[in-house]
Amino acid sequence: MPPISLNSTGNRFFDLVCLWVLPAGLLVLLSALFFLPDRSPYHKLYYGLFSIPTLLAVCARPRALLVLLREPLVILFMLFAGFALLSLLWSPTTSLSDLIKRPLHTLMLFMGVALLLLYRPETLKPILLGAATLALLAVLRDLPAFASGYTPGARFIGAGALDNPLLSSHLYGFFCVYWLCMALDCKRLSLIAVYLAGFAVMLAAVLATGSRTPLLALVLVVNWIALLRLDRRSIALVAAAPVALALIYLCAPHLITDRGTSSRLDIWQLAWDRFLDHPVFGHGYDAPMGFDVGLGYVLTEPHNFALGVLHSVGIIGFLPWIGMLGCALYYGWKHRTCAAFRLASTLLMFGIGAGLTEGGGILSRPKEHWFLLWIPLALLAGLHIARRSGRLVLAAQVRLNPAQAQQLANAARVIEEDGLGPKVLQLHDGSFLKLFRRRPWYTWGSLYPYAQRFVLNGQQLALLGIATPPVLRLISYADGSQGVQYTPLPGRTLRQALEGCSSTAERQALVRRLGHFIAALHEHGVYFRSLHLGNVLLLDTGDFGLIDLADMRMRPSALPGNLRRRNLRHMQRYPQDRHWLFEENVEALLEGYAHGADKAMSQALRAYVSLPAGTVH
Repeated sequence: MPPISLNSTGNRFFDLVCLWVLPAGLLVLLSALFFLPDRSPYHKLYYGLFSIPTLLAVCARPRALLVLLREPLVILFMLFAGFALLSLLWSPTTSLSDLIKRPLHTLMLFMGVALLLLYRPETLKPILLGAATLALLAVLRDLPAFASGYTPGARFIGAGALDNPLLSSHLYGFFCVYWLCMALDCKRLSLIAVYLAGFAVMLAAVLATGSRTPLLALVLVVNWIALLRLDRRSIALVAAAPVALALIYLCAPHLITDRGTSSRLDIWQLAWDRFLDHPVFGHGYDAPMGFDVGLGYVLTEPHNFALGVLHSVGIIGFLPWIGMLGCALYYGWKHRTCAAFRLASTLLMFGIGAGLTEGGGILSRPKEHWFLLWIPLALLAGLHIARRSGRLVLAAQVRLNPAQAQQLANAARVIEEDGLGPKVLQLHDGSFLKLFRRRPWYTWGSLYPYAQRFVLNGQQLALLGIATPPVLRLISYADGSQGVQYTPLPGRTLRQALEGCSSTAERQALVRRLGHFIAALHEHGVYFRSLHLGNVLLLDTGDFGLIDLADMRMRPSALPGNLRRRNLRHMQRYPQDRHWLFEENVEALLEGYAHGADKAMSQALRAYVSLPAGTVH
């Protein structure tokens, strides 16, 4: 197979993994425990749909590692995992190959989430929503049966691969925090009610497990949310928290008092004494832990994540571990204006709280403990990489009340409108405001709003050196619609420029340059659905720029032939454009394209353009 075919195959595989396999794999990781019979198929699904595809994708495109390995959270994890593996030299273990695989699979979680957020960031919100909905359905399936057969002292576990009430509470608490954050961030009253209902159901599941650990974690969550938001909703939440705890104590005091400290203090003292035997290097990764506190059986973990790390890898391994937590929480605080960062850091805070009285194994195969630390840490690492790469909205975001919105509209001039009202306004300062109406909550336009697409697409094109209108701010309205305020580019549309050409030679030269520009877009993976001569600007500098950016997507690799052909078909919808580009100056267009595109793609496109009119290909 020629080298160019190998490269093309690698690109197609990388695109397939990033665009389709990883989103499916993350959804399975977040939701499958509720439905599988045990953890073994859960492990296999994670390996097959996420870990191994991530490893193969990185092997197919090694330069992707450069972005991932510059992330401080990934570096800290590698230091932690590297020392844990080194400690196998003095750890009395008998399953060396299995222990080496565990940190690799965890590292693939970090890298896979980062790749997903770099190349398909718009899928994160529907993935989390889908997983939370599946978790909600699982609880609604299992909790009524538990309630109908309840006996004093019984603890809710749930079906699927869940086999322990405390471990089950990790998942229920994870999604309880999700629904709470969604309710706090939502602006629509109808959706707030839905999110609060989801929160109530998951909280009921947490309480039914009889575990006090998630209650402590939720107290930390409430305070963290208040620290991040500092608004009326967070203040109300902080005020409601002690009331809720008091009600729990009055209605079900056994949840708090019946089991005392569950021997936690004795366990921690024994774990601390064991740590002091080897404080610097630890006992070794996967060194056996046995704590006999007079319960009639030996406990195999210290019921505290920090003590587990100290026991296994000592102070040297503990430093990068605690560094990961500190760095991740700092990201959450620094980028607290971004809803995704707020959610991920709040999930991590829940995990930290739950880890105060639960956990011990420092690196494990995928299971409930991953929901406490590794999944939130991977989300924060991926979000930080995506933000640094311009894949998250970086523009200032403001919310206007109806009076402010009306005042802004009254001082503006309508540039474009349709039967439903204005679409583009020119404001008093000369900037433009493009309006995007609210979409139904169940549509993709609601999960991934067009205003955000406009901003993100502009950011990505700017990184490629392609001129787009500079965005001033992203505006949210009380009715759920959005707007993008931007500075118009100085220039004229290419349609106007071609109309103004004084000679055929001048028009051919301009079309030739356009062919080169379109080739550059395709080679960079830009699929601009609205590509026509009215959306390409000839700037005063002589360069080309793009406008009307909402209907565009970017692929990790150069566009395949079918998308290139489809893009050209879009340009043939307008009779004047078709005449100038595909009839009068088609040779100039193809020559320019050939100078900027891969030779095989250029030849295939030339063959396509040469087909008789009306031929389907």
